[in-house]
Amino acid sequence: MTTLADKPLLSGGDNKPPMLEKHLYDSWKSRMELYIMNRPHGRMILSSIEKGPLVWTTITVDGITRPKEYAKLTPAETIQADCDIKAINIILQGLPTKIYALQERECKLYDEFDKFTYKKGESLHEYYLRFTLLLNDMNIYKMPLEQFQVNTKFLNTLPAEWSKFVTDVKLVKDLHTTNVDRSKLT
Repeated sequence: MTTLADKPLLSGGDNKPPMLEKHLYDSWKSRMELYIMNRPHGRMILSSIEKGPLVWTTITVDGITRPKEYAKLTPAETIQADCDIKAINIILQGLPTKIYALQERECKLYDEFDKFTYKKGESLHEYYLRFTLLLNDMNIYKMPLEQFQVNTKFLNTLPAEWSKFVTDVKLVKDLHTTNVDRSKLT
């Protein structure tokens, strides 16, 4: 008796899009296009990928302009909006989980940067080391931050007892070019 487990499943069969493999992007792209074309409304899904999603028409109510509600789209617009979602879903299903992990890590680091603050009882040295470690982690993932963002974040989250120092630095230094490294701030 032959079972489904005895048969090899091809990446990109009818049930699942092909998985992206490192260094094989061109091959993956061709297989993805064929996979998409084999789906209902495949040409519209492919168009969504190549040209971008449907730009929803806007309506103005009481002086407020907003996109038209999904329920009020024309039948053709509804199909295109659904194809836009399918396009995103197909591409995401074809990406390895490592990419999701990388994106998730980057989001967490940006969030950590946004919420970075001085911890009560922390020495300036400990504060500086924590900040530097965060920046190093962000650099490892090649996450761009403007020097002004880094300097402003570092200075604005210092405790109140450093306010005179912060004011002096902001008055004397160009925060667009100065590095937060203590040897260059003082």
